[in-house]
Order: sequence, then structure tokens, then C-alpha cells
Amino acid sequence: MLAASCAMYADFLIMARRGKTRKRSRRPHSALQGKVLDLDIRDMAHGGHGLADYRGSPVFVPYTLPGESITAEITGERGKVRFGRGLQLKAASSDRVEPRCPHFGPGRCWGCQWQHIDYAAQLLLKQDVLADQLARVGGLPDELIDAVLQPILPAPEQWAYEHSLSLLRAETGEWGRRRQARQIEAIGECHVAHPDLIDLLQDLDLDYERARRMTLRRGSDGRLMLIFDVDAEDAPSLSTVLPLSVNLLLPDRQPINLVGDAHSHFEIDGRRFRVTAGAYMRANIGALAGLVTEVLKATLSPGGARILDLYAGVGIFSKFLAGPTDLVTLVESYPPAVTDADVNLAEFDNVDVVEGSVETVLADMIDEGARYDIALLDPPGAGLSEDVVGQMSKLGVGRIVYVSGDPASLARDSRRLIDCGFRLRAIQPLDLAPQTYYITAVARFER
Repeated sequence: MLAASCAMYADFLIMARRGKTRKRSRRPHSALQGKVLDLDIRDMAHGGHGLADYRGSPVFVPYTLPGESITAEITGERGKVRFGRGLQLKAASSDRVEPRCPHFGPGRCWGCQWQHIDYAAQLLLKQDVLADQLARVGGLPDELIDAVLQPILPAPEQWAYEHSLSLLRAETGEWGRRRQARQIEAIGECHVAHPDLIDLLQDLDLDYERARRMTLRRGSDGRLMLIFDVDAEDAPSLSTVLPLSVNLLLPDRQPINLVGDAHSHFEIDGRRFRVTAGAYMRANIGALAGLVTEVLKATLSPGGARILDLYAGVGIFSKFLAGPTDLVTLVESYPPAVTDADVNLAEFDNVDVVEGSVETVLADMIDEGARYDIALLDPPGAGLSEDVVGQMSKLGVGRIVYVSGDPASLARDSRRLIDCGFRLRAIQPLDLAPQTYYITAVARFER
């Protein structure tokens, strides 16, 4: 295993060195730029890179694992942080495995970052990264982290789990994913995407210059959709012989239906949801029932409650919360998602759907003297604004359930909420993105 793994890694590095089109970094030249070092990888950093030390400064090297010894070339720096490119794998970790995808490796597609790591080890690394971010970014003591952080829950499927595949258009007109060097590599296969999406990608023959991004989406019913992000407000005439729907997203994110349906349908734990082109939906549909279960565990309390569902999208969590609660108020800023939520929640008379930014809607609620028992927050990757953190107390919220897709923002916001008088009671991490460094977590805070 060791010899084969080392050879595999060397092959990747040879391919990276032979590439002639990679653009050089525009960072200022470092005194160590180009220097070749022997490094020992001690940890995994948030962002998917192995972490080593050189003379007291961190060095980040992708495609490495804790416990490995490598020879690396320094390619750049930012402040006291240095970045490296592996040249030789001197001692491999027992957790290193052969990647499945030919697009995986240094200088190649950066859609997956951890195909070289055994899945059981991926889970442990994600647990460690989350704990590290809570300590370093959030300043939380080890005793608290040990008390609240639960073992990570694995994904039901490790491969072919994504029902949405987003690709960028290269200057050549080909569609692919961004490399670390910020170029775009055309891809012919993707082992984390649903096979139907790859079949569709291989059937496509188009060069649509106005589109900067193309998303292939598969509903739970098997229906396929193409969504083009365009840079101008004009819609082309389009026809297709393929059995799919086609939609545009204008620069202001307004969707325009060209062919077929304007929305997809997804099923989660026996419940059906409409999702319009442009509305956010986590790609791992098969794992969402598990996420909903953890959210319900953290959110529901004995007796009725008044619940705020913030950054609520098309209303997935609200649909599961509405039955056992007195009132759910859903807040979402993207108009098509609000329309979807109205449709998805039409059966309930104890759900209010409000369109607007979370900060603005909460400010209006506070002015009106509204009170809520529980707030469910599912913010974007950047996390919460300081306004939202402060607004929780003014609404009388006694419990906050925070669904996070980014350990750094969760750690920062945990510190903010603790400073505002909330106590962190539990964090349940889940893996919704195998073969990548992404981590989902459900955190519960009590006043």
C-alpha cells in the first residue's frame, strides 16, 4: 500500500510540473519562494490542506495527510503563512488511498480535495478541524468543546451523492471546475455527482458565451434541469431534443424559464418540496433526512412554541417543524424561494412566510414587540451579522439552533452568542460532503 500510494502521489506531481498554462501567483515574491524543504505534516487545516511547520511558521500543502513526511517547494506566502507544493512523498500515511477520479490531483480540479484519504479518516479529520476552529477562532476552552462536541455522523453515501453540479465556462468554451491556480479544468467525469448528471454533461454540445456558470440539477423524480448564470439581461432562443428543462439566472438572480419547468421537485423523508431555479438547495439530497432529524432534536421542546426559521430558503425545516409547534415564522430574502415556501407550506395555517433580509425583518419585529421562544438559523457561509446576534435577545429567544456549513464562522458566531448571554449546549457535526473538507454542524444554544 505504501509503495503504491507513494507512486500515485509522484504521478500527480509529475502531471502538475508538466502543466504549461498555470498562471503564476501575483503575491509579492517571498525570500523562500522556490525553496525546497523537507516537511512533516502534523495536522489538517480548515480548507483541506495539510499543515506543517517551518521555523515557527505554518506551511500549507494540499493533497497531504497528518503523519506524512514530504519534500515540498514553497510557492508563496501571506503574512507569516506559507504555501507549498508537494514534490516527493517520503513517508505515506496508512490512511492514504487511491483516488477514483482522473481529474483529482495537484494543479487539477479542486472540486474534491480529499479523495486520497480513507473515508473513516476523513470523518476523524473533520471532527478535529471543527474542534480546532472552535478553539482558535472562537476561543472556546477545551473543556467546553469536549463536553458539547458529538461524534460526527457519516453520510449515507460516499460517492455519487450530489444532485446538483455547478460548472464554470472556460475561455475555450468548455465546462469544468476551478483549479487551485484559478484556471478552469474541463471535466468529463465527477465521482461525487449523480451519474445522471454526468450522462447529461457528456451529451451536451454547446458553447453559450454569455453564460459564466452552468448548473446541472436532478430532482428526486429523475427530471433534469440546466441553469445558466448569464452576464446580460437577454434570453436566447433555444431548443433541445434532450429531456430536460432549461432556465436562466439574470445578473440580479431573477430566473427566466426557457424550456420545460421552472422548478425541480425533491423528496425528503417522505415530504415533497418545490425548488425554483436559483433557489438554494443542499446538493446531497439523500443526507437531508438525517440533517432534518438533528435539527428537530435540537429545536423542539415539550409543549407548544413560537419558532423563528431564519435564512429559511424554500421552507424545508419549517415543513417539519410546523406540525408540533404553535407558530413558525419563516424569513427568506430571495423572492423565488419565498414563492416556493408558500407552495411547500400551503397545508399549514400556523406558518407565516415573510420576505426580506433577516436583519430588516427582525428589526421590524422588535419594533412591534414580537416575542419568540426559539430561533433556527441556517445562514450562508459567512455566518451571522452582528445585528442578528444582538437581535436574538431583544426578541426574547431562549434557544438558538444554528445550522452551519463553515467551522470558522460557526466558531466566531459561537463566541458572539456566548458573549450575549447564551450557553453552548451541544454541537452535532454531520458529513454531507464526502471526499471534500466541508463540514455541516447543528449547534444548540440556551439562554
